[in-house]
Amino acid sequence: MTTRRVSDLPKPTEAELAILGVLWDRGSGTVRDVHEALYAHDGGGYTTALKLMQVMHGKGLVERDDSQRAHVFRAVVSKERTQKRFLSDIVDRVFDGSASQLVLHALGSQSTSREELKEIRQLLNRLDRESK
Repeated sequence: MTTRRVSDLPKPTEAELAILGVLWDRGSGTVRDVHEALYAHDGGGYTTALKLMQVMHGKGLVERDDSQRAHVFRAVVSKERTQKRFLSDIVDRVFDGSASQLVLHALGSQSTSREELKEIRQLLNRLDRESK
């Protein structure tokens, strides 16, 4: 992956995030791969996937290896960095910069499994140890 600051890139749209999801899961993929994963079941056109991926390449969201007949695309920024960017934006715009308010709302409005609660406790314990 090319090293670029995530803040230098435009935020992906919902359709672009779906394509990035396929590329993150697979590591890379052709337009046909993305089309089959996202659009084939509902009759969406191959050209839709192609056009979106061309736009994403122009925006710098994906890299394209055109050394083969079927171009292979890769996400420029990792899933984790993209998630952090969106989360940071939500915290700032919706929760007035308060990550704790986001967490309280998320945990209070969704059912949480025992395994998720265990992971949350471990994270809180680690953060508590690191803050001392």
